[in-house]
Amino acid sequence: MPAVSKGDGMRGLAVFISDIRNCKSKEAEIKRINKELANIRSKFKGDKALDGYSKKKYVCKLLFIFLLGHDIDFGHMEAVNLLSSNKYTEKQIGYLFISVLVNSNSELIRLINNAIKNDLSSRNPTFMCLALHCIANVGSREMAEAFASEIPRILVAGDTMDSVKQSAALCLLRLYKTSPDLVLMGEWTSRVVHLLNDQHMGVVTAAISLITCLSQKNPDEFKTCVSLAVSRLSRIVSSASTDLQDYTYYFVPAPWLSCKLLRLLQCYPPPEDGAVKGRLVECLETILNKAQEPPKSKKVQHSNAKNAILFEAISLIIHYDSEPNLLVRACNQLGQFLQHRETNLRYLALESMCTLASSEFSHEAVKTHIETVINALKTERDVSVRQRAADLLYAMCDRSNAKQIVAEMLSYLETADYSIREEMVLKVAILAEKYAVDYSWYVDTILNLIRIAGDYVSEEVWYRVIQIVINRDDVQGYAAKTVFEALQAPACHENMVKVGGYILGEFGNLIAGDPRSSPLVQFNLLHSKFHLCSVPTRALLLSAYIKFINLFPETKATIQEVLRCDSQIRNSDVELQQRAVEYLKLSSIASTDVLATVLEEMPPFPERESSILAKLKKKKGPGAVSVTELDDGKREAGELNGGGDRGPDTAAMAASNAVSTLSLLFICKTLIAVISHFHSYPFIPYLSCCLSASIPALFCGLSLHPCPVLWPPSSAPPSEDPAPPLSEADELLNKFVCKNNGVLFENQLLQIGIKSEYRQNLGRMYLFYGNKTSVQFASFTTTVSCPGELHKPVEPLVEGGAQIQQVLNIECITDFSDAPLLNIKFSRYGGALQNLTLKLPVTINKFFQPTEMSSSDFFQRWKQLSQPQQEAQKIFKANHSMDTEVLKAKLLGLGTALLDNIDPNPENYVCAGVIQTKSQQIGCLLRLEPNAQAQMYRLTLRCSKDTVSKRLCELLAQQF
Repeated sequence: MPAVSKGDGMRGLAVFISDIRNCKSKEAEIKRINKELANIRSKFKGDKALDGYSKKKYVCKLLFIFLLGHDIDFGHMEAVNLLSSNKYTEKQIGYLFISVLVNSNSELIRLINNAIKNDLSSRNPTFMCLALHCIANVGSREMAEAFASEIPRILVAGDTMDSVKQSAALCLLRLYKTSPDLVLMGEWTSRVVHLLNDQHMGVVTAAISLITCLSQKNPDEFKTCVSLAVSRLSRIVSSASTDLQDYTYYFVPAPWLSCKLLRLLQCYPPPEDGAVKGRLVECLETILNKAQEPPKSKKVQHSNAKNAILFEAISLIIHYDSEPNLLVRACNQLGQFLQHRETNLRYLALESMCTLASSEFSHEAVKTHIETVINALKTERDVSVRQRAADLLYAMCDRSNAKQIVAEMLSYLETADYSIREEMVLKVAILAEKYAVDYSWYVDTILNLIRIAGDYVSEEVWYRVIQIVINRDDVQGYAAKTVFEALQAPACHENMVKVGGYILGEFGNLIAGDPRSSPLVQFNLLHSKFHLCSVPTRALLLSAYIKFINLFPETKATIQEVLRCDSQIRNSDVELQQRAVEYLKLSSIASTDVLATVLEEMPPFPERESSILAKLKKKKGPGAVSVTELDDGKREAGELNGGGDRGPDTAAMAASNAVSTLSLLFICKTLIAVISHFHSYPFIPYLSCCLSASIPALFCGLSLHPCPVLWPPSSAPPSEDPAPPLSEADELLNKFVCKNNGVLFENQLLQIGIKSEYRQNLGRMYLFYGNKTSVQFASFTTTVSCPGELHKPVEPLVEGGAQIQQVLNIECITDFSDAPLLNIKFSRYGGALQNLTLKLPVTINKFFQPTEMSSSDFFQRWKQLSQPQQEAQKIFKANHSMDTEVLKAKLLGLGTALLDNIDPNPENYVCAGVIQTKSQQIGCLLRLEPNAQAQMYRLTLRCSKDTVSKRLCELLAQQF
């Protein structure tokens, strides 16, 4: 190893690194590191004071050991001491150690802040830069509080060196991103904006990053930057490569600064000042002109820099969407890149053209490249480029080319990558519906889609074709004929069977006159697919069969025989068994008139947004369509179809048993009325029993009163499905495990408060809904997904600033795990429908009755509950402070009795209680063992019922 002088390097560090690299095993490395750590520790603790060089060397070694993945728990003070050194290398190592190893909660943070303040006020540019780099690297809130007001002053001071200004701008940007509420520009705003005029290009480059971030949050405060940015951009674009020699990159003047200026301008609308706007248009035209010039270098760096500016300029042109000439020129420039040999350029060109296609000025220009895009879809090797090509085809589609584009996308679907097939299916379905003039073509397209990519056809797609066929009389006969022919294929996808079952069940009579599609032929064709289908599809087919009995009385005997067979009425699936039994009885005793009433044709669907559009809207990333496209699609679909969806989430078709040809809900609401006609028949009690059993018992142990056993009688179309529970629903629920009152949920519109009380197995909960806005809430409804109805419905109107109350009576029938769900829906003037779902804080511990017992009784009972399944135990780290009084309050809030002088260890907590349910009493014993030193708990629960032990253990582990 070459000699290293003490003045130029650290020989000891070099030797240590060499030793580590020469270790033959992990054990040897750890041994060498432990030896070095012991040596460093002894040096730091020794009586002899270390000089700056030694401290720097040892701190460097600690930093290297940390970077190898080992914990370092000493040396921090020595690193802080290095900050006060006047030598650059020692100060640099001190700042480096602090940036990497010191936590923002460290006790040394005050000393560090003092050292940083000294360096910032020293006016030594090197030391100031080191301090600013440290602040930016740590970036903690404490740093922001200490220096957020100081750094802007340094940034705009006239005597600050250029290098310090660059560091100050980037440091301020870092603090603004981590703590925007603490970085208040105020009086510094105009002076920061004027940094765009600074003579030093490095200062301008750093400042524009800061101004762009600030402009995105506070555009009005920084709008004066637009004219300055245009001026600076004009100077760069019009300059020769020799004018900005220090900032010219492969013959391209200041490419990074140019890109940042163009990105800043995208934060604002087009300039209102005519002179500024004209100058900006000249800049953009110059950039487009330069893109056509022959390259000045064959190096890839030159083309990359040149194209980076070009694409940012095109993004700005698209953002303004007000200059037809520039938009068409941008489109033509991108068209040249579609056949470029560089894959990245082809990808970016396709992505930018997707946005251009939505502009009325450039849509026609984009359409001229349709053949090139179709060729890219077929031949590109990179799947991401093919996906962008599919997106562009979707974006450029209109009535003139819809059939061509849909045909090409269908053709590509047969060989498309699995990762993009579902999205391709959605887009084909949307285009076929949006631009369908002849709905026979639409039906053919969707059935072909199911045939080619049936596994990727979501429920929304086939729901939609059903809705359109039902809403359009002119296509029903053609749809029945086409789907009948499609079902004759030997291998038929299950989604095709669903569509066939629904359409033939509704409109099979329109093709029954042809002997080749007679009623029995239709039935036999559908039934031949029955054994290959899943349970939901079989349920749909059974509903189609009962429809056949109404449409074709001659098929009654055949269908009754199918319904009567053991595989149906004794089916292991309760849904299929119930349908078979009820349909068989209905067909046996109901008169023709009653059957015609019960099994009448489904009514047209109300106009709503297409569910396929709604699903595509939820997709994230570049492949998603814009809101404008969705609105246009919704408007055109409504005009063409004369009917829409039942809602974005297709509430009427949310589950297969609800979307059957004859929805079970639709049948049952009529059957309840029909019962009065057949009160003397013996099957009626059974029917009533079936209806009761069909109510979803999602929370079988919990009941909300009153709880009538009736199917929902409303004949109105179902509204939008309840939204899934909020992501923070479990966190909100956990806050109420040990308390009964508080605010369950709050956002900018609504506050929901709760006050509850429990006694034995009964409880009462008061819900308070507060309107935080000044606007009235309309159609305010709440639904609890638990058997039964709410005790008292809420008022449908909630005035601005008002609060309404709702009362729930609760009874614990048996033990349960899942909390009931509370769905709230309301709309407000000028706003969308609000649909949110929370978990009601009703947990099993709410029904605890505290039980006092002596030490002997406790341990006797503890031993009795000794079976393995009766005990649940969990060891976990403390989530909160291990304060004694807080722990006692939580255990008492749990509902149990806190027993004193029971456990031999006085630090442990022991509790006892009995959970009261309607059917039984469940005894529970609890033992909580805190370990303050390790900041951990061991929680042990023993209950007479094993499911209760596990559930309580899960709940309580979140509380401590």
